[in-house]
Amino acid sequence: MGSMKERMLAGEPYLADDPELIADHLRALRLLEQFNSGPVDQREARLAVLRELLGDLGEETWIRPPFHCDYGYNIRIGPRSFVNFQSVFLDVAPITLGADVQVGPNVQLLTPTHPVEPEQRRAKWEAAQPITIGDNAWLGGGAIVLAGVTVGDNTVVGAGAVVTRDLPANVVAVGNPARPVRQIG
Repeated sequence: MGSMKERMLAGEPYLADDPELIADHLRALRLLEQFNSGPVDQREARLAVLRELLGDLGEETWIRPPFHCDYGYNIRIGPRSFVNFQSVFLDVAPITLGADVQVGPNVQLLTPTHPVEPEQRRAKWEAAQPITIGDNAWLGGGAIVLAGVTVGDNTVVGAGAVVTRDLPANVVAVGNPARPVRQIG
């Protein structure tokens, strides 16, 4: 069965109030506080905090504060990507952004899932599924991407869209739930 952290990382049901997970979350919160409140003219210091927080941060990638996440170590962002203000990456499962990804303000990437059954929810059981954003994708402001979703390379997700299932490469997708409305190229 393993520890709650091992269960979480394996995508199995786990209890979020496990002491090891709480310690990991507090570590992330301390680093986020440094990143989000650091001096605006000290980009290198902020990048150092991001490198400590995240699982991987590609060259020439920038995240505008404030930024919020659960653990940080499950987030991998490719080179030359950009994440705008107020983004929320709930990284209970892996979140992977490819190269040259653009993330608008107030975007939410939400890997956690919760049981439908009230007893399990009351007992604080959770699970999660990974999110993958392909190379050169663009997530418009306020877009929400749910657990288990892959957004294909070059795909544009319109502002405010809610992505509930995979989107192929080279499309523009809008709405709730997000649906492709046209091909790109």
